[in-house]
Amino acid sequence: MRRPWMVTGTACLVVAMAVGLSADVKSRQKTQVKFEGMLGRMMGMFGGKAAKEGIVSTVAVKGDRQMSVSDQTGELVDLAAEKVFQINFKDRSYKVRTFAEIRKEWEEAQAKMKEQASKEKDKEKSGAPEYEVDFDVKKTGQQKAVNGYACQEVIMTITIRQKGKKLEDGGGMVMTSDMWMAPAIPALQEQAAFQRRYIQKLYGSDGSDMARDMAQAMAMYPQMKDGLARMQKESVKLEGSPVLTTVVMESVQTPEQAQARADQEKSGGSGGLVGGLGGMFGKKKKADEPKDAPPPASAGGPKNRATIMTSTFEVLSVETAVAPADIDLPAGFKQK
Repeated sequence: MRRPWMVTGTACLVVAMAVGLSADVKSRQKTQVKFEGMLGRMMGMFGGKAAKEGIVSTVAVKGDRQMSVSDQTGELVDLAAEKVFQINFKDRSYKVRTFAEIRKEWEEAQAKMKEQASKEKDKEKSGAPEYEVDFDVKKTGQQKAVNGYACQEVIMTITIRQKGKKLEDGGGMVMTSDMWMAPAIPALQEQAAFQRRYIQKLYGSDGSDMARDMAQAMAMYPQMKDGLARMQKESVKLEGSPVLTTVVMESVQTPEQAQARADQEKSGGSGGLVGGLGGMFGKKKKADEPKDAPPPASAGGPKNRATIMTSTFEVLSVETAVAPADIDLPAGFKQK
């Protein structure tokens, strides 16, 4: 259950590393992640309102402090004190973790990641396929206003396929990032700069190593580390600030996998492991769906593809005034 969230977190980290000084800034942002297939249904049942409607958060940066607040929780990062405060507004309390404690936890997780990466290398040596990464960025020429900003559309596509084979023949995955870019917004670059300072002080690097190690931990798609590295390299060339970004991840089956899955579905099976991620995460027609139901939006697309996840990030508003209370612990809250 945790790996798909790591995919999203890693991609967001990579993009954050690619953008972006120390002025005051406060922004409202909305983030929503939707998984398809069985995992999507589970998230819908247990994820509550946040899973269905997304999370709206407020992020304020002033000097060495950043406060992030969403619904009933908040996080205050104090670079000077090297502490992170986890705030619970419901019971008016907070917990404190030092950078040293967080760093220790990360080092332990990193050791497990390296162990997993070593296992994946052993699999590759035993005959598992190697992968190549194709990358494409294009300006579509489309324009529209998003939350008061005049934006242009830029689509970034990362294709991960078997080495020496076309995607349709050897299978793989595709990450498509549809970005509506506004002219550079200095305030958003300030927030990105704070994140870089935070990661540098916490982990002793600019975050690229952290993103790479997180990607290596994804046993489902260890080859994603190459795609994310390429994304970071190419993202620095983008001009402006993303106001609305939609990322779609798709798994692509080989013709043999697609046929095997179709055969199993005809016989009443679930597709098993033959369909790879398409079975667990992918969008597919339910057996009890009415015959006259309208086809899904992707019905005209390739039949060997399945959507794994769709994530949306939107900047709702940006301000350049931050009050002292915006980056301080609420009065009367008690430490747990």
